[in-house]
Amino acid sequence: MSVGLSTALAPKPFRPLASSHHAPKPTPILHPSLKPTCGARRKRSFTVRFVAEKEEQKQTAPNVPQIIEQGSDDVIDRQILIPARVTEKLARKRSERFTYLVAAVMSSFGITSMSVMAVYYRFWWQMEGGEVPLSEMFGTFTLSVGAAVGMEFWARWAHRALWHASLWHMHESHHRPREGAFELNDVFAVINAVPAIALLSYGFFNKGLVPGLCFGAGLGITVFGMAYMFVHDGLVHKRFPVGPIANVPYFRKVAAAHQLHHSEKFNGVPYGLFLGPKELEEVGGLEELEKEINRRIKSSKAS
Repeated sequence: MSVGLSTALAPKPFRPLASSHHAPKPTPILHPSLKPTCGARRKRSFTVRFVAEKEEQKQTAPNVPQIIEQGSDDVIDRQILIPARVTEKLARKRSERFTYLVAAVMSSFGITSMSVMAVYYRFWWQMEGGEVPLSEMFGTFTLSVGAAVGMEFWARWAHRALWHASLWHMHESHHRPREGAFELNDVFAVINAVPAIALLSYGFFNKGLVPGLCFGAGLGITVFGMAYMFVHDGLVHKRFPVGPIANVPYFRKVAAAHQLHHSEKFNGVPYGLFLGPKELEEVGGLEELEKEINRRIKSSKAS
């Protein structure tokens, strides 16, 4: 349409009546009155653009109602279903967090109170005769610290050699989105509690250096398990609120390092928890660690 309009406005050249097949093409001669002006050129160009836009509107206009008609039901469904799903998901998450929080608080207070009472009554019972068993007390507290530190290295080895190998069918639940307050991987916490309870029981009901060492080892395993629960389950995976623990700089670094374990950017490293930043340093992951720390800080401020 625009091409036809431009041709109609263009002046026709003068052609002689007699022309030969081999004659050169005559030069067009324009009448002075038909000489185009600047205003006429601007008017033609404006007309061409107007017609082109009008043609495009004619081509696209019939499709708009059809698109709206086809997508209107989907838009209405999405407006209804998406908020409902988000609300349902948030309610389920809150319920799961509350359930795990109750379990964590009850177990923490229960284990803490029993440990304190066991330590108090054990040494009170040991000193009934007026004699202070210094070697036994020293061995108990030394094994308490040693077992707590040693559990970090045990957990690192077991995590790499067992949980990500022959026991992956159980640990896999921890690397997938959790459905419910608990997961199959929580069984490992119960398994680690069995030797701790056995060592504490033997050391509590018996006198001597060896029972004192066993009591200290069970106490150290218990302390590590409680710290692991608060930092790993609470701070890293947000299964329950941990309060001021989240603002401790080193715990924030530990949480970021364990998050990189789940991203598998360094082939699963770090496998440990509290010494995870040290493992990342050994494989050259400090830069990624700093990025993850900053990401977690921004995320916590946004929430």
